[in-house]
Amino acid sequence: MIDREKIEAGVRLLLEGMGEDVNREGLLETPKRIARMYEEIFAGLEQTPKEHLSKTFSVTDNGMVLEKDIVFYSTCEHHLLPFYGKAHVAYIPDGKVAGLSKLARTVEVYARRPQLQERLTAQIADALMECLKPAGAMVMIEAEHMCMTMRGVKKPGSQTVTYVTRGCFTDNEKLQADFWRMLGR
Repeated sequence: MIDREKIEAGVRLLLEGMGEDVNREGLLETPKRIARMYEEIFAGLEQTPKEHLSKTFSVTDNGMVLEKDIVFYSTCEHHLLPFYGKAHVAYIPDGKVAGLSKLARTVEVYARRPQLQERLTAQIADALMECLKPAGAMVMIEAEHMCMTMRGVKKPGSQTVTYVTRGCFTDNEKLQADFWRMLGR
């Protein structure tokens, strides 16, 4: 559970550590604003994908389901800076499907945590496998990391791409090729 008082105290210490006057007019409410913001952007710490993937519908078709271009915002756990991009989520149903918005909500559950892109990609695929029990899943994420854009190497516009396969996608080159084709690649 998010502890607003600890966040506010931490933000005050951070500002003081930077040499700022925490009593300056523009900074007076900053610790409270940051605490409220963290409660929102880290809401995934208090959620599970099961909340969203438990409502399913029976199907007889087992064709690939792909929800692409799911925009997400996350926070790098190494620098506490944003990274953002698009997730592409596919699975092969085995008798049941989730509502399409539930795939986007699953991305959000994991994106709204201090995160690594590599872990985020795997967590989404693993949640699909656990909750929907599909024949397989494949997830690809493309993201720009502000820790590479505004500090360190300073390379704006660079994209980090990660993908994972589970189940029948793992060794099936045709399914993987279909995934890439459906993404327009």
